[in-house]
Amino acid sequence: MAESRLPHIVLFSGGTACRTTNLALLSKPVRLTRIVPAWDSGGSSKVIRESLGVLAVGDIRQALMTMAHGEGRAGDVVKVCNARLTSGAQEDARTEFALYAEGRHPLLERMEPGLRGAILNYLRTFRAAIGGDFDFRNGSIGNFILTGAHLAHNSDINTAIFVFRKLCDIAGHVWPSTAEDGVDLSAVLNDGTRVVGQHRVTALEEEAGRTGIREITLSATGGSVAANDAVLESLESADAIVFGPGSFFTSVLPHFHVEGIVPTIARNVHARRVFIGNILQCRETRGFDLARMLDIAGALWQARGGADARPFTHVLANRQLLPFEKTVGAFAYLGNGALAETCLRLGAEAVVEEFEDPWQRGQHDGRTVADVLSSLLPA
Repeated sequence: MAESRLPHIVLFSGGTACRTTNLALLSKPVRLTRIVPAWDSGGSSKVIRESLGVLAVGDIRQALMTMAHGEGRAGDVVKVCNARLTSGAQEDARTEFALYAEGRHPLLERMEPGLRGAILNYLRTFRAAIGGDFDFRNGSIGNFILTGAHLAHNSDINTAIFVFRKLCDIAGHVWPSTAEDGVDLSAVLNDGTRVVGQHRVTALEEEAGRTGIREITLSATGGSVAANDAVLESLESADAIVFGPGSFFTSVLPHFHVEGIVPTIARNVHARRVFIGNILQCRETRGFDLARMLDIAGALWQARGGADARPFTHVLANRQLLPFEKTVGAFAYLGNGALAETCLRLGAEAVVEEFEDPWQRGQHDGRTVADVLSSLLPA
């Protein structure tokens, strides 16, 4: 079957939580597009954003590397893009970066000249843009290359991603839901406390997590957060639009706040809209259950211009095997709550199965999730 005729799945997600699902879907006869946040404010992305004020590339790069892994790409370019600098002394990290930027790293020395030249161009563009006091420690070479491509191509992140995919020979698509620079996520807790920054929301202290999140907002340096045109095109051609798994308040729900996302999804009456419930609670969702999360998403869907009261056609929920609370590490399993009543109200069908990976407690079995998603695709 020609690629253009394969079913198209669009997956809204964050970074690691949907990795196994992403990998499993790549083994299916489908076209896969990942839509990732552009408001990552931690780790290597945080240092780059603070230095250059650009769009966060960490989740984009991570999703592209997941695509590369699932497609069996393991060449020297992928190895370079997946490399991370030492977290030790700053001077050691700076010296290590120079090995890459000056083409003296063994992986670059043995690379085909055209590929090597392109990578060096982007690394040098990045180095020219940052200040002399930039902190390279634990920095991602892939983030530096992608940021350099972003800068080299007139701050057009879609062109930068296209070039990055070609360098790594990646077939799958990855787009940030917005192409705006400097997008920030904030949360307001139920006691009125405002928490600014995605990395702070995902790391809520236990007391703040127990207080709970009342609402989240997105803001950009240019005002409203407009949708990426490539994302809108993907949603228009989708046969299934999937939300999660991932951090509910920072990786999944915020996409509804991006201007144009909800109305475009609502117009695609052909596509299945699937919400994948998490296996565990997290710092953002202590004390929550799946039904409550669906109610929050449904209310935001209506507020953001959903044409009907049906944000999801299907909900994938992990089967509850025990009548008492059980934990994995610091977090309890996510209960389903009044799932049947909530799905009835939202017009969604609940698919309740054992979605937990038998080998990795608290994580999804990607193959099981992918099998169910495939079975839900329109005929």
